[in-house]
Parts: sequence; structure tokens; C-alpha cells
Amino acid sequence: MWRTRAAAACVICRSLAKSNYGIKRKSPLQNLHLVSRSIHHPYHPSSKFQRPPLRISIQQFSSLNRLPFRKTKLLNVKYGYQSYRNFWLARLASRLLRIRYIILGSAVGGGYTAKKTYDQWKDMMPDLDDYKWIVPDFIWELDEHIDFEKIIKALPDADDLAKLLPDFDKIGESFASLKGFFSPGYNLVSEVIGASDLLLLLGSPGETAFRATDQGYDNDKQYKKVSDKEKIDQLQEELLRTQLKYQRMLERLEKENKELRKLVLQRDDKGIHQRKLKKSLIDMYSEVLDILSDYDASYNTQDHLPRVVVVGDQSAGKTSVLEMIAQARIFPRGSGEMMTRSPVKVTLSEGPHHVALFKDSSREFDLTKEEDLAALRNEIEIRMRNSVKEGCTVSTETISLSVKGPGLQRMVLVDLPGVISTVTSGMAPDTKETIFSISKAYMQNPNAIILCIQDGSVDAERSIVTDLVSQMDPQGKRTIFVLTKVDLAEKNVASPSRIQQIIEGKLFPMKALGYFAVVTGKGNSSESIESIKEYEEEFFQNSKLLKTSMLKAHQVTTKNLSLAVSDCFWKMVRESVEQQADAFKATRFNLETEWKNNYPRLRELDRNELFEKAKNEILDEVISLTQVTPKHWEEILQKTLWERVSTHVIENIYLPAAQTMNSGTFNTTVDIKLKQWTDKQLPNKAVEVAWETLQEEFSRFMTEPKGKEHDDIFDKLKQAVKEESIKRHKWNERAEDSLRVIQHNALEDRSISDKQQWDAAIHFMEETLQSRLKDTESVIEDMVGPDWKKRWIYWIGRTKEQNIRNETKNELEKLIKCNEEHAAYLANDEVTTVRKNLEARGITVDPCLIKDTWHQIYRRYFLKTALNHCNLCRRGFYYYQRHFVDSELECNDIVLFWRIQRMLAITANTLRQQLTNTEVRRLEKNVKEVLEDFAEDSEKKVKLLTGKRVQLAEDLKKVREIQEKLEAFIEALHQEK
Repeated sequence: MWRTRAAAACVICRSLAKSNYGIKRKSPLQNLHLVSRSIHHPYHPSSKFQRPPLRISIQQFSSLNRLPFRKTKLLNVKYGYQSYRNFWLARLASRLLRIRYIILGSAVGGGYTAKKTYDQWKDMMPDLDDYKWIVPDFIWELDEHIDFEKIIKALPDADDLAKLLPDFDKIGESFASLKGFFSPGYNLVSEVIGASDLLLLLGSPGETAFRATDQGYDNDKQYKKVSDKEKIDQLQEELLRTQLKYQRMLERLEKENKELRKLVLQRDDKGIHQRKLKKSLIDMYSEVLDILSDYDASYNTQDHLPRVVVVGDQSAGKTSVLEMIAQARIFPRGSGEMMTRSPVKVTLSEGPHHVALFKDSSREFDLTKEEDLAALRNEIEIRMRNSVKEGCTVSTETISLSVKGPGLQRMVLVDLPGVISTVTSGMAPDTKETIFSISKAYMQNPNAIILCIQDGSVDAERSIVTDLVSQMDPQGKRTIFVLTKVDLAEKNVASPSRIQQIIEGKLFPMKALGYFAVVTGKGNSSESIESIKEYEEEFFQNSKLLKTSMLKAHQVTTKNLSLAVSDCFWKMVRESVEQQADAFKATRFNLETEWKNNYPRLRELDRNELFEKAKNEILDEVISLTQVTPKHWEEILQKTLWERVSTHVIENIYLPAAQTMNSGTFNTTVDIKLKQWTDKQLPNKAVEVAWETLQEEFSRFMTEPKGKEHDDIFDKLKQAVKEESIKRHKWNERAEDSLRVIQHNALEDRSISDKQQWDAAIHFMEETLQSRLKDTESVIEDMVGPDWKKRWIYWIGRTKEQNIRNETKNELEKLIKCNEEHAAYLANDEVTTVRKNLEARGITVDPCLIKDTWHQIYRRYFLKTALNHCNLCRRGFYYYQRHFVDSELECNDIVLFWRIQRMLAITANTLRQQLTNTEVRRLEKNVKEVLEDFAEDSEKKVKLLTGKRVQLAEDLKKVREIQEKLEAFIEALHQEK
């Protein structure tokens, strides 16, 4: 019995030792309580004697109390030991309460900390009320458009649906027996079921034969009575109505999105969002097109980049379609007459404001204002008329227009003149051929999208453009066909199936990527774009063409057309841009090779860089005018002024005064004539001389070669700048008035202060008279012919007239020898005497010839006499100081020439001061203005900076820039893919 109990106790102890009871590791036998070892293992070495087993229950402790095993104090009893009461329950309760406090405190502290963290995060979060504008308005009003409760009630339960399901096994067997017989009907049923499910999900308010409503089982019976054809008609009508409804919602969403994007763009312009955005593909391609538009090389690579070419018969609606895509009535309109007389290139881009501007103008036309639209249409019409040459009807010059606005997709469209079949009166005979050549030139571009416009209200057999398009794109890989005026076509065409044949591409001998039917208004030029859209939507909603499935929903409206054109345009861009980049790469290599071979030591300067270099050179040359010495200015001015006025002084002042009898009359005549000359002619002549001198010096600096640094490529530009600056320059108007006073005071002075001035006046007079005498001798020689020495040396003779003049000269010289104080004019009796003397020798002479010969003979005699008088007056300064008292010598002519010489010196000094202080600076200012104007006028720079080197450098720069832009565009395109 004892052994049985001991064995049982041993088993229990082993189970206690093997089991963890919440302890993470196994307890070895030595770790058990001493009592446990003694009781359950009587043969264990720790038990010194054997005891009978105690009748006590073994208490197992869980891991919750985590109390260690303690040695229990035992008392001696009759049958063994009795345990000592140590109140372990109280200790356990106290420990449990202590843990509760710890947990409670941790919970309270954690909650407080979480609340504090939540408050901090809440304060850090921005106020989302300011960003309610980001969400469109229709999101908040979505419950007004869709009745969600009605949809939920309309949906059947799962049990009802399960009952309605057929036995698919039997249906499969039936279809296996009738293989292929019911396939069309099965597809139709599938489409109908799919459409009905779509309507249920969308929550359409319309009635449909397959909608589950609250009308109950009676309505189901009524729907079953309806024939299949009526069901399909109702379903198609419901589908169309639903599609138009959500199309309006989509348009509203796009409109709100456009407004939001406009607001964002406006804030970006104002600098609210200062963040760097990555350029979009459209912007990058736009940069390439902008560079290509300025590319003036002989390489036609730019024509291979995609663009949309709008072609069609005259009055087919090309311009209206383009306006719908641009969302503005920007073109001049007319009924039945040719309005598009030259190609108009329209570049659509995205911007915060709906504006339009020409490439060569900075004025922006606000397309939201009717007055700006009218001004834009008028400007386009004026440009078209100006581009048409005399004797022509259309022009090949392209008018470039850029249209920006929110929501506009970036693409390039070209509106071409309408194709005509007959040349009417008032047109040039070659108008038809010119329009065909223009259209072919644009459509020959292998990457151009051809937008073929066909008038649906006229007979198809009258179409001309379809044959032209089929010739340029026979496979139809880049053609989009558009049928306009479908509303008129539906009313006028007897057979609606004819419209279906056109849209399906079965009527015209041409192929296209897609076929579209649009309505571009009621024919009223005052209609707005919004009213045209509403009319188009209303027409197609009620049109039989859609209800009878002759037209598909995606083939109607200009909205779908614009999306399709944009997709095709960018598809063509993606397909052709790499090829164009390779072409530009090859062109760049060829140009660089040509430059290295022809200009190995010159930098590659394009037209703008060359212009800046020439501009600096011109400004340096203008500044060089200020470095001219005053002495040089005065010498040039004095010499030029005397050359200009010497004839007047000799002929009109000195010679008439010298014919007087005494000095008083001489001085009086001189003073009167000098006063008249000063008041009327002299100041003006002096200013003209100063202005011409400034021009000559400016031209000398501009055209003077600079040695090896001189570049003849700038000569044409410098000449143009010089001419334009001189043309703009005007001398100060007050200069003549001040100069008149100075000259008048200088001529009134008669006091010669010293002998040096006296000798200078004599020298000046001698030079003048000798110059005049030399000229007179030359005139006389021409009149009478060569003398005997030249006749013998050069073997030349005299003419008959020269012989007559020679005989007349000899007679007149005899007359002067007889009377050395003869007057300047011959008397009539003297003329008669000379004529009779010549007639006596057999020479017939006209009296006019005698007078002309006398004028030159007397002039020579007078000049020689005046020169002799100058020699006599060299010693007359002493008599001049005594006012020629007690002296027969009178030198009033020397005083006159001194007055003239002094006036010239003072005038030259005054003009020099005006030049250096005022006019040179004004000329420099004019030159700067001219250079600024030339810098802004690209056409002017092209005309003035010409040559093979300039063109080669310009092409090389453009090709490099285009290649870099295209490579960046291709990289972004690959990243997008």
C-alpha cells in the first residue's frame, strides 16, 4: 500500500516537474520543495529516514502569483509534521493590489499623454476650410443628381436573383446542339443585359424595360408584353439620354477644372507658389516649335514636324471647326465669298487667360471680350489683304497666331484657303492652281495630320478636296474626315443611309483614321461658342441618326473631334520625333564640318552675337568723335565754310564794291551787302556746313578700316545705322539765332590790331584771288581753245567757234588796253564797234557772245589788278593805322578780307563748341536708339547681316538648340512611357 501511494506521489511529482505551470523553464528535481522530495522520493539521498506519507493534498501554483517556492515549517504531530500558518493569502492579495495600482497609474498617465499628443497634432494640422475650393461643387451636390436610396431599393435581393437564374446545364446542352445558331442573339442579349446593369449602377432617372422598380410584379408582366424590337429601341434611347446626361456632367466637371487650373496658373504668375515644376511634354514640344518658327535656314527639316492641316472646299466650314477647337470666334467670316486668302497657323497652348497674339506683335487680344474679338478678326483680315500681292487673289505667306487659354491642348493647326473648282470674276487666273499648290505643299509633309472638312449639306459628288486628300494620303494613315452641317444634311438628304455611308467611309474614294459628324452652328456669325455647343448637343440628342444607330456616339460633337485630333497629333509626334532628332543630328554634323573647313580660326557667332559685336564697335566709333581735337574741328569748319560762301563774297560783295570810285562808297556798299548776307543766308549756311562736317567725320570713323581687326561683314549694318541716325538727327533750332548775332558783330569790326593780322589778311586775299584767277584762265582756255604751244606739242587744233571767240577775245583785250579803268560792263556802242571790226575781217559774231567773252576777259583783268594791289598794300599797315591820311594808297579791300577771315574763325569756333558740347552727344543718343530699334527688328538684322558665314553660324546654332530640345523631349517621352 505504501509503495503504491509512493509511486502515485512520484508520478504526480514528475508531472509537476515536467509541466511549467506558467514558468518559462523546466524546474529540476533539486529545485522542488524539500518536503516534496522527502515525500515523493523516499529513496532520494536527501531523505535520511523513511516516513509514512502524509495525507495532505498537493497544491499547484499558477504563474499568475509568481511566488517562489519556500520551505514550509512543519510541526510534530502524531502522524507526522503539521504546516505552519504564514498568511500567504494576505500577502498574495497585497501583491495583486499593488499590480492593479501600477496598471491603473500607467493607464491614467498614458491617456493623459495621448490626449496631450493629440492636442498638439490637432494644433499642427492646417485649417481645411480654406481648401474647400479644391473639391468641385458637383461633389457636394452629388446626392441631388443621384438618388442612392432609390438605387438601393431598386436592386433585388440575392434570393430573388438566385430564383431568376436559369439552369445553366440545360442551357449548355441546348447551345451544344444548336452550335452557332443563336450566337448573334446571344451577343445582343449580353449587350442589353450589360447596358441595363450599367443603367442600374449609374442610377439613371429614365424609364427602361429592365429596371427593377417599386411598381411590382404587374409592371414586369407589362414589360414582358413589349416586343423585343421596342425594348431595344427604348434601351438605345435610354442609353443615349444617359450618355448625354453624363456628358453634360463631364463638361461641367471639365469647366470647373478649367477654372481651378486658371486660378492656379494665376497664382503661379503672382508668385504665390514658388516651386519648381517639371516641364510637361507639351511645353517642351512648344519650345521646339518656337525655335523652328525662327529657323530661317535653307534646310526644310522643320516641315517634317507634325501639325494639323485643315483643308476643305470653299465654305465647307473649315474655319468654324478650327474656331470650335480654339474655343473662340477668331476668324473673319463671310457668306459665299473667299475669306481665307492666306495660310493661318494657329498655335494652341495652355495659359491662365484666354488670349490671342500675333508672333510679330506684343498686343494681346482678350478672347472673352467681344470688342477684342472684333479687333482680332479685323486685324487678321487686314494682314491677309496686305500679304496678297497685286494681281493675285491668295498669298503663300503664313500668318502666325498664338491662342492661349485654360484647358486648351497644345497643338499646331494651319487653316488653308478653301479649294475652288471655278475661277470667278475678280479673281486672278491662277487662283485655283495657287490654292492647289499651297494645299499640296502642306499635305506633303509625311507627319502632318490632314483634317479633311466636307460640307454635309451639299452633294458628295461636288467634293473636290476628297480627291486631293486621297492623292496625298492614299492609305489614310494620317487623315481625319469631318462631315460638317449635319443638321442641314439630315433635313435635306432624302436617304439618311447616305450619311451613314459617308461616316463609314464607303462613299468617298478615300481612307481615313476616323470619321466624325459635327454641327458648327445655325449659320449666324454672331453666335457664341457656348450657344453652338448647346445647339449641337440638342441636335444630336434628338437626331434620328443616333437613335437608328447610323452614327455612333463617339463619332459626333466637336468635343470628341478635338480629343481625337489631339490624340492623333501626339501619336504622330511620338512616332516621328526620334527620326527628326536623327535628321537634325546629321545636319549638325554637316554644318560643323563645313564651318571647320571654311572658318577654322573664327568663333561661331550667330546673327544676334554678331549684331552685339557690331553694336559695340559702332558705339566706340561714335565716342571717338569726342576725341577729335578742337583745332581739327575749326580747321575743317573754316575751310568748308569758305568754300561754300567764297563765290558769294567775290561775285556779290567784293566785285560790285570794287567798281566804285572812292573808298567811302566801297565801304558803304560792303557794309550793306554784308548785313543782308548775315541776316538771310550766312547762319543757315554755317549750320549746314557744321552738320555736313559732322556727318563726314562720323562716316570717316565708321568706314575707316581697322587693320586686321576689320570685319567687312559689318559694313552694311554700319552704313544703315549711319544713314538712319543722320536722318533722325536735327540741329538745334536756336543755334542759327545765336550764330547770327555772333557773325554780325564779327563783321562790323574793322580794327586790325597788329601787323601779323594784316599780313594774314593779305595772304588770305591773295590765295582767294589766285584761285579765282586760275579758274577764270581755265574757262577762257575752254572758250578760245589751246594756244600755239599746245597745238604744236599735242597736235590739236581749234574749232570754228573757238576761232571766233579767240578773235573776239583779241578785240576785247585791245579795248581794255586803250582804257585800263574801263567799267565792268560794255556799252552798246562798244559792242557794235567790236562786232563791226570782226565783220570787217569776215567774222560774224553775235552780240551775246561778245558780252560773255567780255565778262571773262574783264574778270581776268580785274583779278590781276587786285593781286598787284595786294602787293602794294603789304607796306600799307602804317597808313591804315593813320586811316590813310596824306596817302594815295587805299587798302579797303584788305580790311574787307580781314573781316571775312575773322568772321570765319569766330563762326568755326562757335560751331565747334556746339558740335562737341551738344550735337555729338545727341548723335550718340540717336545711334543708340537706332541700334535698339534694329535689335528688335529681326527682319532688319537679317537684311543687314548677310553672307555665307552669318547664315552658316545661324543655322548651326539653331540646329544645335533644336537637337538639344528634341533630345530632352525624347527623354521625357520615354520616362512617361
